[in-house]
Amino acid sequence: MNTTTNEHTHWPRLALRPYRLLLLIGLLLLTFTLSLSLGSVNIPFADVITILTGGEPAKATWSVIILKIRLPRAITAVLAGAALAISGLQMQTLFRNPLAGPFVLGISSGASLGVALVVLSVSTAAGGLLASLGFLGNIGIVLAATLGSAFVLIAVMLVAHRVNNMTLLILGLLFGYATSAIVSILLYFAIAERIQAYIAWTFGSFGGVTWGQLQVLIPVILFALSIAWLSAKPLNALLLGEAYARSLGLTIRRARWLILVSASMLAGAITAYCGPIGFVGVAVPHLCRSLFNTSDHRVLVPGTILIGSVVALTADLVAQLPGSDTVLPLNAVTSLLGAPIVAWVILRQRNLRASFGG
Repeated sequence: MNTTTNEHTHWPRLALRPYRLLLLIGLLLLTFTLSLSLGSVNIPFADVITILTGGEPAKATWSVIILKIRLPRAITAVLAGAALAISGLQMQTLFRNPLAGPFVLGISSGASLGVALVVLSVSTAAGGLLASLGFLGNIGIVLAATLGSAFVLIAVMLVAHRVNNMTLLILGLLFGYATSAIVSILLYFAIAERIQAYIAWTFGSFGGVTWGQLQVLIPVILFALSIAWLSAKPLNALLLGEAYARSLGLTIRRARWLILVSASMLAGAITAYCGPIGFVGVAVPHLCRSLFNTSDHRVLVPGTILIGSVVALTADLVAQLPGSDTVLPLNAVTSLLGAPIVAWVILRQRNLRASFGG
């Protein structure tokens, strides 16, 4: 009798999930189109479609705005939202901590250190040269951020097989504090112009990524997302504890390595190209769990990708202040959007600990 009741209770929820995924896909297409249409210059939807299909719009300059500026920015926002959200989902499940995010292992701080060494360096000519070379300087900053992230990732990986998840989480935070301390020292001794350049990077932006950089960013993100998708079943097993996961035949060490590599690649690549983007990785997984009312990662992974992309596009759209020449710091917008979402979900979802096997 109880089995029948449970089947009738859960069947409507299961039946609604495909429709919710379709709704999210439609919402993603809508926000993507809005991000191309709205800005300091508003372009009609019809002309946006005309430009994307290779036609001639009412004004020739609109093609330049869409193809050279807004389309790369929108694609970057989609990639960044999906990457940070999935990274957050992986970290929350791996550490069984609802407040874990994509930067808990110090990856963001490592990227910030790499950028600081380039932008704030006063002891080498190379630092100042890269900071003032425009496009080439941006490439140098991206490379420095990537190397900084990789340095922290390697340090974490060297100790990952020797400690449990909670200890690894604490070590990641310590790595983050250590690299942040070095950045603070560099800021203290840097000249004003370089401090300003570094602060501008920390604000976060999807608008600085070029088509050439996307040729690198897209394969990296897709590869890491594919690892995340393949890790859905191991993540489900880890929700019930490592002992239960072992009883199912899961190799814990290999699963942790795959999850850590995927999450670190996702967070590190986006931080390198877009700056440290806060709150997306923490807030979106909670939104997804609340929307689909499940802890099954076979549902959460695609749902989190879609919601993360929508949230990032929405945040970027708000930051652009359509109709105005002013652009808000992206990090401020994501924090203003993300903090209430996390607070609302935590207050609303009484069984939050149950979602993490607690």
